[in-house]
Amino acid sequence: MRPQLLRIFSAILFVSCLATTPALAQKTPPQKSSPKHPFGFDDWAALRSAQPVAVAPDGKTVLYEVTFGGQKGTTNTEWRIIDTPGSKSEKLNLPKEFSPRGFTKDGSHLYGTLEQKKKPAQFAITGLKHGNPKAITNIPGGVRDAEISPDGSRFALMADPRTPDPLADVRTVVENDQTSVYVLNADGSGGAWWCGSLKDVAAIAWSPDGQQLAVLSANPKIGFHYVHSTIDVCSANGSRRLAEIHNAVNGIAWANAGKEIVFLSTTTEVLTPDHVWTIPAAGGTPVDRTPTLNGSALALGGDARGKVWTAVAHGVQTEVDSFENNSLATAFRWPDGIVSGTPISPQIAAAPDTLVLSVADPRHTRNLAVVENGSLKKLTSEGDDVPANVALGDVRVVHWTSKAGIHLEGIATFPAGYEAGKKYPFLVLPHGGPEANDVLSLDSFSRMIAGLGYVVLQPEYRGSTGYGSDFLNAIYQHFGDRAYEDVDSATDYAIAQGWADPHKLAIFGWSAGGFMTSWTVTQTNRYRAAIEGAGITDWLSFIPTSDIAQVDYDARWPERDAEPFLKFSAIMYADKVTTPLLILHGAADPRVPTFQGREYFILLAERGKTVKMVTYPGSPHFPLRWEQRRDVFEQIHSWLAKYNP
Repeated sequence: MRPQLLRIFSAILFVSCLATTPALAQKTPPQKSSPKHPFGFDDWAALRSAQPVAVAPDGKTVLYEVTFGGQKGTTNTEWRIIDTPGSKSEKLNLPKEFSPRGFTKDGSHLYGTLEQKKKPAQFAITGLKHGNPKAITNIPGGVRDAEISPDGSRFALMADPRTPDPLADVRTVVENDQTSVYVLNADGSGGAWWCGSLKDVAAIAWSPDGQQLAVLSANPKIGFHYVHSTIDVCSANGSRRLAEIHNAVNGIAWANAGKEIVFLSTTTEVLTPDHVWTIPAAGGTPVDRTPTLNGSALALGGDARGKVWTAVAHGVQTEVDSFENNSLATAFRWPDGIVSGTPISPQIAAAPDTLVLSVADPRHTRNLAVVENGSLKKLTSEGDDVPANVALGDVRVVHWTSKAGIHLEGIATFPAGYEAGKKYPFLVLPHGGPEANDVLSLDSFSRMIAGLGYVVLQPEYRGSTGYGSDFLNAIYQHFGDRAYEDVDSATDYAIAQGWADPHKLAIFGWSAGGFMTSWTVTQTNRYRAAIEGAGITDWLSFIPTSDIAQVDYDARWPERDAEPFLKFSAIMYADKVTTPLLILHGAADPRVPTFQGREYFILLAERGKTVKMVTYPGSPHFPLRWEQRRDVFEQIHSWLAKYNP
């Protein structure tokens, strides 16, 4: 047992003993429990969550990853195994440089990637409980991922075919990354590159007979203005092109006994794969099998038995559907919460049909659940100790109609001890993406801000996933007006409900939510405080400089007409800002380059606006180090306390 569980067990045992001894029970005064405290940063840092990684070939053991924060450094990781009854969990003694991906055919070893000092990661194998990981490959460019074949006889690796730059410590050559397919036997012999012409591989899937791979490729960022994807069938004899798709694709699997290949794609201009498509493995035309889907297909995966699973968002709840006979059917739901990702099962075709999923809800972090008799049974309870000692307010799914007649959904988080009829400080929290969604899980930022006494509302504005393709596509070239109208209507709704004090309003968002914050304060002065994290402020410079293709906002060529890109750029309206604005940004952010925040900050400062900018050294799009994350929250807290008391 973990020490805390052992203490709880000892306390229960002690109380039981007292209950059986009347004399002692009469002399012992009743124990007073410690008062619960509001959810704060230390609670977030202490939360543990679990994610399934693989199931052993015997179907009885699950490998899973536990992550948790701390006071300093990056997120901590533990690798553990648990039996499917959930009676025994054990921490594995694996070095931090090794990331396991799955079990070998005999179930006694794990395979994965091994980081090496000043060298690219390699494919490695280690004993399940004993021994050190041993690198099996020596690929100069390094290995990024691995998949075992359904018969367990081979591994397919996604690896970099290039030789590293010998002067990488003194220069950086700006070029696209490359990923190709390398296949080797289970004993490490016979390694060879397959389909060498494929250098932009994004995902692979073994055919049922283990002789071929379905390969999804996506065009790289540099040198391509428009997004397109390709699907190939790859073997030791070369590749065969099945389709070129002039849009984004995500996930790939074999179905119908190897006769079809399944993937996610879209016809929307915002490029977010949201429907399930198929194409004959022999070649043909891709077909959208879910043209009327009232939701969004978010993830897709196939198992060694040939079953195909899809994670589907319906509003703020996510379920797992099976894909059979070219249609989706609901398979697994989690009450008042979500099932995230697709099921994890044994990767060997002859193994038992064990399915493990990830589940969460607003009071519990992500944990494992196993399928028993068609239903989900929770296997782990990581993180349950934190909410047990914290005063958490209610979380409600709410609905309203905007002034424009748009039916909208959101998640409202209330402070502990909320009193109906009393007006509270209010914060609207638009999500990032923007083609993403808030879901019914334990959202740390909502909980921390509610812990400050706020009502928090997360609006699912147009452009969010979970509401169908039309809703998703509505913000193409209209993020600055349509999505803004929806977010602002959330504040109207909170005021109308009597939750929000109209004189104590605030807004905070990160990434696309950061854009929404930076843009909102140019359009209205209703908010007393605003916090923008890593937000886009200048679309004209952002689209070509982000590390990934961003033409889902607007695919027009900016040099031909800059006006559409400047139209929704906050920098063009800096003189209109009256709301005190806090800008937070990673100093090494490749997604939304740091100059986006700095440019806006300087323009506001030179106009005498109330503005502050804080950057985090070495930080990417969101800080990885927990001492930096603490400062993010402390900056938010102090800004709200000063300007929206």
